[in-house]
Amino acid sequence: MLPLTMAQPGEINSIIHVGGNAETKKHLEDLGFHVGGTVQIVSEINGNLIVNVKDTRIAIDRTLASKIGI
Repeated sequence: MLPLTMAQPGEINSIIHVGGNAETKKHLEDLGFHVGGTVQIVSEINGNLIVNVKDTRIAIDRTLASKIGI
């Protein structure tokens, strides 16, 4: 398992883990990051990511991205 921060832009990856405390997990799940779902990095700037999740673009910081396992 790798953190989302290690993925390459353009790759479509399956989400295999959503970590963090209960509040962080709920926040990520509310944004659409669910185990079994897919995520694609659109771009990366200084470790912060813009990703496609469920046909929606979302910007997340490095800390949140590191909680998502692919």
